[in-house]
Amino acid sequence: MNGDGGNPVPGRKLPGLKPGNLKKVGLWGAAAVVLIYLGSTSFYTVQEQERAAILTFGKYTNESSAGLHFKWPYPIQEVITVPAELTQRIHIGYRQEAEGAVPVEDEAMMITGDENIVSADAVVQWKISNIRDYLYNIDDPEQFLRNSASSSIRAVIGSEKLDYAITDGKTVIQDKVRELLVDLQKKYNTGIQIIDIKFQDIEPPSGQVEEAFREVTNAREEKNTKINNAKKYENDIIPKARGEAQALLERAEGEKKSRILNAQGDVAQFNAIYTEYINNKSVTESRLILETLETILPNAKIFITNSNSDTVNYLPLNELMRNTTASPSPSAAPQGGDAQ
Repeated sequence: MNGDGGNPVPGRKLPGLKPGNLKKVGLWGAAAVVLIYLGSTSFYTVQEQERAAILTFGKYTNESSAGLHFKWPYPIQEVITVPAELTQRIHIGYRQEAEGAVPVEDEAMMITGDENIVSADAVVQWKISNIRDYLYNIDDPEQFLRNSASSSIRAVIGSEKLDYAITDGKTVIQDKVRELLVDLQKKYNTGIQIIDIKFQDIEPPSGQVEEAFREVTNAREEKNTKINNAKKYENDIIPKARGEAQALLERAEGEKKSRILNAQGDVAQFNAIYTEYINNKSVTESRLILETLETILPNAKIFITNSNSDTVNYLPLNELMRNTTASPSPSAAPQGGDAQ
């Protein structure tokens, strides 16, 4: 630097800019800045799980889904994106931290209908169903949802007994809380859709009370297990007993029909014999006697003689049978009287 007016090269003058040229450079620079600004504020991107609300001069006018979109530059139009396609969760009674679940006693502790204290932890699943209502009808949607969920849980548990709340009534209480929470969202037009609510725990405070109720719960579960086993045994044994009873009935019915048919056969046989007996009583009586003797004395030798005359008739049937067996030659029978 020297004393020649700041010229770095001695003996050489800097080229001067005319006032008109400076004005043009300024205009081009301003136009470039405006173009860059318009380009950066006229296009926006909506992610897959988001939806965008478009505000024209601060008023809600439209909404758009995932993708690249064009809008009028700010301040004409403005875009607010919300995770409307994402199912979100809030925890009541605890917070999920990196190190695990951290209890929040103020939210978890509540009074039952029989004036006992119970600790209730729940998870609420929700998503945004109406972007306009979600953005403009409530100031802090998540805090409103947390407060309404907590009040719904307290209202339902406050009308139930402790024993019912910590044992059989958990599912029923969940359904009642869900219905009440859905009604609150509709009443205030929050734009929030309740997907589900599930209780993690409903139990008495820790200590002796918790231990006593745990024993009650275990006893109730054991009771239900035994009831289920008894029903299983009942369902197994009753069909078998019914089958056996049906088999007995069918066998009895078969025996009944068999006896009826046998009796009818005996009656028919008796009627046939009786008819023959009427026609010839003496022959029928002799035949019946002989058949009866053959039946009751199958291996006996039967000899029949006629002793109606005054003389003694003698017929040596035993000797005749032996002689006939020994020598079957024909011979005259000894005369000892009439024989039959």
